[in-house]
Amino acid sequence: MATVGFIGLGVMGLPMTRNIINGGHTVRGFDLNEAARTQHESNGGVAVTSAAQAAQGADFLITMLPNGAIVRDALLGADGASKSMSKDALHIDMSTIHPLECDEIRTALSERGYQSMDAPVGRTSVQAIDGTLLVMAGGTPEQIERARSVLMCMGDTVVECGGPGMGARMKIINNLMSTVVNALTAEALTLADSLGLSRDLAINVMSGTAAGRGHMTTTYPGKVLSNDLSPVFMVDLARKDLGIALAVGEQTGVSQTLAAAAALVYEEAQANGRGAQDWTALYAMLRKKHLDADSI
Repeated sequence: MATVGFIGLGVMGLPMTRNIINGGHTVRGFDLNEAARTQHESNGGVAVTSAAQAAQGADFLITMLPNGAIVRDALLGADGASKSMSKDALHIDMSTIHPLECDEIRTALSERGYQSMDAPVGRTSVQAIDGTLLVMAGGTPEQIERARSVLMCMGDTVVECGGPGMGARMKIINNLMSTVVNALTAEALTLADSLGLSRDLAINVMSGTAAGRGHMTTTYPGKVLSNDLSPVFMVDLARKDLGIALAVGEQTGVSQTLAAAAALVYEEAQANGRGAQDWTALYAMLRKKHLDADSI
């Protein structure tokens, strides 16, 4: 069994440490919040009063903190973990931070002789309690394999995202999708309410279409991801239907910020001659735009 230093005993960190303890490991936990440290001790952990103390004797040092600046300070600050961390230990950052900050912190640790990988998590605090998080692991194959037994105490799925930094990148993309879809879901249900539709009915119908099931597993695989833009549902028709929804929202006084922004993307596709292509052509258009910009 391993000794794990864990910095960040918050809503996610506390249940994560409890599951590591339940997995038979020793966890030296630190948080600025004294109540969190006390709870960690009650869970069977060892509570310490600094990041440097958390790192003492640790085989793995995990950071689960709110932002990159705090992660950097916890590791490299005046009383940071690097003051006492063994050169044989592996740092695992499970925080959700800017990918470039992740790279900078990893480089700074490497220059001091320390190994570091990233492994942010998907799902919520409910799964943190249950130990069923999805872990997006960014590291060398050796690092990921070394960390797997500890990571699997906290989650039921470890996805290998590639080399160091790729877990942090995957987490931001995942959260981009889920946070924007959340706002769009709120817009759509509010519009449904304004039209007198049963909410349960709206949810039932959309759960059976791409609206609720998502495009990645419904429309994209057979069309744009297969390089086939022959229309099943044309961009022109999608823009027409979106226009109707926007008009209804205006008439019923429902804010549709995301819908209005999406209309601009469809209009750009039409202006680029893609009106008769399948609506998944939006991805082909945006990808080409990005690649063309990179080649300049």
